[in-house]
Amino acid sequence: MKKAALALFFMIVISSANLFSQTNGTGLGIIVGEPTGLTLKHWIAPSNAIDAGLAWSFLDNGNFHIHADYLYHMDVFNTNSASLYAGVGGRIKLKNSDKHETDNRIGARVPVGVVFYFPEPKLDVFVEVVPVLDLTPKSEFTFNAAVGVRYFFK
Repeated sequence: MKKAALALFFMIVISSANLFSQTNGTGLGIIVGEPTGLTLKHWIAPSNAIDAGLAWSFLDNGNFHIHADYLYHMDVFNTNSASLYAGVGGRIKLKNSDKHETDNRIGARVPVGVVFYFPEPKLDVFVEVVPVLDLTPKSEFTFNAAVGVRYFFK
């Protein structure tokens, strides 16, 4: 199940990257917090991006965590070096069979954060808080919070 979910995630990310314009490029990096793992961000317009994560959640005895979000960036600082962002997306937490959990979780995410841009090297550093509403197997409200850094290839 985990291998199939991982393969599906990469197919979606790769196909999505070819569909959208390369306005500000694609970045790959790490995210640390809840969850901790890899992060990918692809700009589709000057203010809009898609981000995704493959990570490990340390809550609830540990689970593999996959998420994807649509983000809107707001230039409230009147500078090109930082912006606030908010978005909407979803996540899947796969059950950890070693811990006898009974169900996978599917939920909605609403990320809110601030990102700082560095032109050389092409990096962004971000801090985000993410309210999450799990929809299955039962409705449950939680939070994710993390910091991260990404290197942009274009």
